[in-house]
Amino acid sequence: MVNLNANIIGVQNSMKSILEPRSVQSRNNLDSSGMPKVGSSDDEKADFANAVKNYISKVDDLQQTSNMSIKDLLSGKNEDITSVISAVAKADMSFKLLVGVRNKLIEAYKQTMNMPL
Repeated sequence: MVNLNANIIGVQNSMKSILEPRSVQSRNNLDSSGMPKVGSSDDEKADFANAVKNYISKVDDLQQTSNMSIKDLLSGKNEDITSVISAVAKADMSFKLLVGVRNKLIEAYKQTMNMPL
């Protein structure tokens, strides 16, 4: 049987650790050498963080809907197996996409941190 109890909170914590600033210096417009920082503004970071949070909540909603449709099928409330399979496939694909995006973000973060100055 397919394990639908995906670790959404673990993914959310991983994304949160990437999106949070590393130090108080990231809130200033200058880096430690006094040069202007290159990067996004705080508003753009907040927009990106909100978009990620919204997508995570949508994936969680799909997982919950999938679980409910399976429970309804097993209890006999719903006899349409096609809709159940569709809900499970939709939840599975969205979770795989979320994990793929998380992995790419972590990889990009690691590459950025390993860049020589």
